[in-house]
Amino acid sequence: MTKPRKTPMRRGIMSTPITIPAPPKVGMVSLGCPKALVDSERILTKLRAEGYQMSADYAGADVVLVNTCGFLDSAKEESLEAIGEAMAENGRVIVTGCMGNEADVIRARFPDVLAVTGAHQYEDVVQAVHDAAPPARGAFIDLVPEGGIKLTPRHYSYLKISEGCNHRCSFCIIPSLRGDLASRRIDAVLREAEKLVAAGTRELLVISQDTSAYGVDTRHEPRDWKGRQVRAHMTDLARELGGLRTPEGQTPWVRLHYVYPYPHVDQVIPLMAEGLLTPYLDIPFQHAAPAVLKRMKRPANEAKVLDRIKAWRQIAPDITIRSSFVVGFPGETEADFQYLLDWLDEAQLDRVGGFRFEPVEGAAANLLSDPVPEEVKEERYQRLMEKTAAISAAKLAAKVGRTLPVIIDEIGEPDEEDGSVGATGRSQADAPEIDGHVYLRDVPEGLAPGSFVDVLVEDADEHDLYGVIAG
Repeated sequence: MTKPRKTPMRRGIMSTPITIPAPPKVGMVSLGCPKALVDSERILTKLRAEGYQMSADYAGADVVLVNTCGFLDSAKEESLEAIGEAMAENGRVIVTGCMGNEADVIRARFPDVLAVTGAHQYEDVVQAVHDAAPPARGAFIDLVPEGGIKLTPRHYSYLKISEGCNHRCSFCIIPSLRGDLASRRIDAVLREAEKLVAAGTRELLVISQDTSAYGVDTRHEPRDWKGRQVRAHMTDLARELGGLRTPEGQTPWVRLHYVYPYPHVDQVIPLMAEGLLTPYLDIPFQHAAPAVLKRMKRPANEAKVLDRIKAWRQIAPDITIRSSFVVGFPGETEADFQYLLDWLDEAQLDRVGGFRFEPVEGAAANLLSDPVPEEVKEERYQRLMEKTAAISAAKLAAKVGRTLPVIIDEIGEPDEEDGSVGATGRSQADAPEIDGHVYLRDVPEGLAPGSFVDVLVEDADEHDLYGVIAG
């Protein structure tokens, strides 16, 4: 006799609906340099992986993180103002970052902050968040995007290769804030870069305190990467990054920042000529006058560097060299400053940032004699900016009529009169946030941020280019 078929039990259909707990929300205020921004992204990635949600405003956050900068006194004051605003608007604040080393200063002004941690102390920050707003665990909320939580647009990412610094520049306190050089494993760096590019990054910005010194602390320890040994060395790293490809088969831009001009830097210039690296070097010269460099405790080989710059331009004619300079350093004479201006005339750097010297608590430079009066600092700063603006204007004017590759950062709104749409992008000579832009007219429908386009340059000013998509 055939047995009657039993209806299969549908597990869960008639059971009590699952209630997903509301995850706590975290707000983030990130100040300072790109290295601090990477720290913020790592912290948020870890928290997002644990189920936390991000809040875009103070009101919606269960706790607010303030990642501070402590490099200059003005940066410290900006950090304190940010902490004060977060306390006033939310009241549940955790402080981290470089100024976290001055917990007594922070707590004296804001005794009710929940916790204070130092730079790149990720575990301590996450634990402080756990204490303030315990995570809501569950498979439905422990989610994180493939490329991690980013505070930059999707199409470019900072790739931090090391922490700390072995230099002891007299104006800098970075080693006391972040310690000596500590390089990441080469395979870990390359794995992160590969994941970022696969997740939509079209431009990698390599950062550290001293990119040229990458791997010195580990004696350039090799690691296995895709079946071969690769050293923790800037040249090996640059070569491997130059081999990355986007899902569409394009070569992402790879931009090197904080490159000290050690001899082996010469080896990466051919990679730029081959199109594997973006032809761009960010070199922190700080000054050119030998007497000032000596007081800064920085290498004084400015003449040899000029020869190398000429050689680099012969190999990669489109190379962009950016740097920053400090004016008004203690003991800087008018002759020293004029030396700098003359050096810039010969070096013809493409992008230059200028800073007035500012004493930083704990820096050796504070003990140097012959401080430069504030009005003299300002006058020299203005002359430096005039000089570098004139050099930049001439260099950009020479690009009018050329067709250059450009990455799109932002699409504008349609014009009210004719409906035309403009866009903002950057050439290979322009790093985000610190250099110029390329402003485009009449862009086609469907153009998106992160797109690579060829642009015919129609006009230029001191810092920016203007053009239209070619063809």
